Amino acid sequence: MTRTGSCLCGDITYEIEGDQLAVAVCHCEHCQRQSGGAFSTNFVAHGSQLTISGDIKTYEDKGRTGDAVYVLRKFCGNCGSPIVSELMEPEGVVAIKVGTLDDTSDITPDVQAWCDDKQSWVNLEGINAMDRE
Repeated sequence: MTRTGSCLCGDITYEIEGDQLAVAVCHCEHCQRQSGGAFSTNFVAHGSQLTISGDIKTYEDKGRTGDAVYVLRKFCGNCGSPIVSELMEPEGVVAIKVGTLDDTSDITPDVQAWCDDKQSWVNLEGINAMDRE
C-alpha cells in the first residue's frame, strides 16, 4: 500500500510504501510542545519506506537531558507543519505525523508512549499504554 501526505501549504509532500509498524500516540512533553496539543499521533514505519519531496527543515531535539540528539524533528519551513520525527533509537525508525496524511480513514492508534507526561484530562482507556522514562 502507498500512502501520501503533505504539509498545510503543500510545499512538502511525501509517500510511504508498505504497512506501518504501529500507530503511536506520544504524550512526551516535547511532542506536546512540537504539536501544540496534548499529544502527537504518529504513523511509525521504517525510514526506507518514506520518500519526502520539498525543502524540509530539521530541528535536532536533544530530549530531556540535552546531552545528545534524541530525535530529528522535520517540518515545513514555510507553514511550520511537523511532518516526521526520525528516531535515533531504534535507528532507522520514523514517526510520520498522522495529521499530515491525505487519508486517515483506516488509521487507529494501537499504542501510547510517555504516558507519565500526559495531560491530566487525557483518558488512556482503549489503547495499550507504555510508560517510558
